[in-house]
Amino acid sequence: MDWNLDPIRVAKAVATFLVVAILIPLVTAGTALASIVYLPLPAPPLPTPAPGVESRITHIFDSTGKEIGVLRKFDTSIPVKASDIPEVLKQAVVSVEDKRFYSHGGIDPIGAVRALWADLRGKRVVQGGSTITQQYVKNTYTSGERTLARKIREAVLASQLDRKVTKDEILYRYLSSIYLGGGAYGIGAAAESYFKKPVNELNASESAMIAGLISAPSDFEPRTNPRQAETNRVFVLDEMLRQNRISPAVHDEAVAQKLFIPTAETPKPTGPATIVHPLELQSATQPYYVDYVRRYLSARYGADIVYRGGLKVETALDPKLQSLAEDSVKKALSGTLPPLEMALVSVEPNTGFVRAMVGGRDFAKSQVNLALGNCPDDYVVPADGPICLSGGGSGRQPGSSMKAVTLAKAYEEGIGPGRVYSGPGTYTVPGCKGDQCTVHNVESGSYGSISLKQATAYSVNTVFAQLIGDVGVKNTAEMAHRLGITMVAADGNQPNGEPYGVSLTLGAAEVSPLDMASAYSVFAARGVQYASTPIMRVTDANGKVLEDNTKRAGKRVLAEAVADNVTDALKGVINGGTGTGANIGRPDGAAGKTGSTENNADAWFVGFTPALSTAIWMGYSDSNNKSLKNIKGVATVYGGTIPASTWRDYMSQALKGAPAADFPKPAPLAGDIGAGPRRQPEDLRPQIVEPIYITPPITLFLDPPTTLLRPPTTTIPPFLGFLTTTTRPPTTTTTTVPATTSTSRLFP
Repeated sequence: MDWNLDPIRVAKAVATFLVVAILIPLVTAGTALASIVYLPLPAPPLPTPAPGVESRITHIFDSTGKEIGVLRKFDTSIPVKASDIPEVLKQAVVSVEDKRFYSHGGIDPIGAVRALWADLRGKRVVQGGSTITQQYVKNTYTSGERTLARKIREAVLASQLDRKVTKDEILYRYLSSIYLGGGAYGIGAAAESYFKKPVNELNASESAMIAGLISAPSDFEPRTNPRQAETNRVFVLDEMLRQNRISPAVHDEAVAQKLFIPTAETPKPTGPATIVHPLELQSATQPYYVDYVRRYLSARYGADIVYRGGLKVETALDPKLQSLAEDSVKKALSGTLPPLEMALVSVEPNTGFVRAMVGGRDFAKSQVNLALGNCPDDYVVPADGPICLSGGGSGRQPGSSMKAVTLAKAYEEGIGPGRVYSGPGTYTVPGCKGDQCTVHNVESGSYGSISLKQATAYSVNTVFAQLIGDVGVKNTAEMAHRLGITMVAADGNQPNGEPYGVSLTLGAAEVSPLDMASAYSVFAARGVQYASTPIMRVTDANGKVLEDNTKRAGKRVLAEAVADNVTDALKGVINGGTGTGANIGRPDGAAGKTGSTENNADAWFVGFTPALSTAIWMGYSDSNNKSLKNIKGVATVYGGTIPASTWRDYMSQALKGAPAADFPKPAPLAGDIGAGPRRQPEDLRPQIVEPIYITPPITLFLDPPTTLLRPPTTTIPPFLGFLTTTTRPPTTTTTTVPATTSTSRLFP
């Protein structure tokens, strides 16, 4: 047989096969789809709308079975006619959700290409690829699954609807049903909930705020994220002006009406304002914890089932610990006034159950839950592991309490507790240029030659600036993320994309009290992580268990020897270092770390026993740089002052009557004498991923971060100018994940 085939003939045969088998069917299918969508053919009847979730109240219970709150949708029976919707609200929504709404035929190819181009460039766009019509169709006629078949069906139905119904009717139906945060479905409910007025009385500023909620209601909810909501409100107004949907005069007048939430201390604004009224509590006796539960469930299952699904939610809230936490925060803040605030979170290490949470003085006055933080852009809820939850503003810098993370990475890399460093009063980062490259100790005190364990106890900044240089900034960020500090990206980059510098170890990254308590609980559990959760069990209205954490397994994220040695070093903080104010009389059974930030704007104490990990933050809720000075007789508040004493008062009472439980003596680590070997033996690195079951039985001054170069921006060629968009404020994307399946309570 002659195998010397003619290459040209082979190429022609292959080309013919590809055309016949692939190209022709694709072109045929594409032509058929385009004909249905674009040609002026008679539109077939629309299918019956998909059944919605029956509205039932969700009930929330503490760990003893007592109801602590309910969640229900805000009344959507408020009558709203199409004629009630003001023109300025329509223009606000169209400007940010679908700026070609009135000109396209239900789908927008230019918008879809623009969104794809933005995705390829890694940028954010004003609108996504879906039109308002497509969004309405997805919510009304399809299941919302992320499949190609659903997207094609959505496009066909959007085209059919556009031919059958007027644009204003589509917009009216859309605005009457969308979720707008806080349990409010539809613009009628949103207008009453946020502004206490009917829809037809909404002005330009109020309309812009509502329009801005559509893309991410939880992220831009004004009561819990006022700064982001204000930024987004102005952004919408700017887009309306840019698209000639409002006049410059109306724009300027509306921009001046800044977001204002009345409180008992300041019931009325002093000038023009967009007044957002506090949410009427829905029988929540523990509002901060219920707020936490609400956000957790919404992230996992979506708002519909949370507000309308009639769930039975059994939480891990321990009423005894919650009462003690509230009393401790109240005592610490007594004699002071807002906006001075404090937050407290307690996590049970061997279950991950969040047993107590206080997010501020009074939820009725401020619904920013300071126990939480703010999730990174494009955050997606993981299938397992710790979950980031927004709701606490921008988060707060943890100061020296972040040093424990760098210490854990150093131990993992073979730098032991006995490694000796120089502890000068000031230290200049090698290779750094500019005027922000020098780290100082408190009052620039010098410590001479000092071991790493001692440097941890005395919180020596210049030693840890050297240490993070040895282990790597990116590696330290990965460790933070691994331990459960969800607001720190594992890639070592800040939210703006720039890499962190050595200031990461000194607490330059924003975090939340919840994350810090969770991260330290890993040390308490000897390297095993139980992702923090408020949920013991969730059951739907039909009795189906959606989530059961009463028997879940832990995951090893640190070698036992590494975790135990971190704990041993943190014991020294309480026993004779910067955190002696937190001493609860258990010298071998308590460990922790103080933390203060630049200009003393934030003060922390994060500590743990084998039974409980608790983080306490103190600061001003309205400022990230206002110093904590002259408070209750304390000239300058550090983590070792009021936060440490509050931790002591709370933990002493929380553990009262519980048997003493000491930490085990840590196994020796390589490198704990002198310089030592650089690398840890492989058996001290966390390799185990199988389930692990455990039965529960004066800080720093932080210099500004190192000056960093910004990455170059992408230039769009002139011929692709139609793809140019304005970057909108960050939003958070969440996805529903399967239910996970942890153990009994320690506190009866």
